[in-house]
Amino acid sequence: MSSFTPSLDKLIEQFAKLPSVGKKSAQRLAFHILSMSETEAKTFTETIEKARNSIKRCEICCNLTDSQICTVCSSQSRDKSVICVVEDPRDVIAIERTHEFNGLYHVLHGAISPMNDINPEDICIKELIMRLGSDDVKEVIMATNPTVEGEATSMYISKLIKPLGVRVSRLAYGVPVGADLEYADEFTLIRAMEGRKEL
Repeated sequence: MSSFTPSLDKLIEQFAKLPSVGKKSAQRLAFHILSMSETEAKTFTETIEKARNSIKRCEICCNLTDSQICTVCSSQSRDKSVICVVEDPRDVIAIERTHEFNGLYHVLHGAISPMNDINPEDICIKELIMRLGSDDVKEVIMATNPTVEGEATSMYISKLIKPLGVRVSRLAYGVPVGADLEYADEFTLIRAMEGRKEL
């Protein structure tokens, strides 16, 4: 039996539904919310509501945006001949942090996973294929995660794209800097070999 009030229990329960938040963290978050001033708590809830109501998918790349078209797709300085395909909007942020990629993105919002009942039509593949109708796109970089689902998604999309005459490449994965080869698994070493570069 809980020693908290029903309202507090409900608040803790909601926080515990967030990814990577356990029971103890959920309790800390709930108590933090309760310790906020009325103004702070109101601002917090209004911010969540506003984000839920205003953030939507970009009509072109399916990334999250406040407007119809995101800042990357509307930028005149981006290389429109290359599209980097990722599973999640957070992957766009990770790649942008490198300052090495100047092309466009396409966010799938998931990966094909029959075990989890996620089929090709459940993610944004159709939207990607529609973008390849123009002659502008010369290459699609598959940057899905190096998981069974990510690999399956990459292979599936590659088979759809190749007949369109667009070059398809896969993001190279390999041994991280500072790691010992003896601890790397076979899959990582195979990827490292495939992604090797001339020095």
